[in-house]
Amino acid sequence: MGQEFAGEQMCPKYEGAMNILGKRWTGLIIHVLLLGAVRFKDIREMVPHMSDKMLSERLKELEELGILERKVFPETPVRIEYHLTEKGKDLRPVIESIHAWGQKWI
Repeated sequence: MGQEFAGEQMCPKYEGAMNILGKRWTGLIIHVLLLGAVRFKDIREMVPHMSDKMLSERLKELEELGILERKVFPETPVRIEYHLTEKGKDLRPVIESIHAWGQKWI
């Protein structure tokens, strides 16, 4: 256990992961997306108090990071759904552990 935490290569990766997950609203958005494909309005309803602008920014960031994908359905009106990629789905145990810790200690 000592070397993987003491090594310089592990620290930037850990810090990078914490920077992603530690951004305000990001964990909650991922938590919602773990339920399956959802639309913008669904996320907005499930994560109250977040502005539309902030939600748009976070969704764009998560898409750029390869954590979620945006699927556009060419309908009238256009329908857009967001779903987790394999990379995003790998966050399930992390998000569930944080949720369990919060339930116990916060």
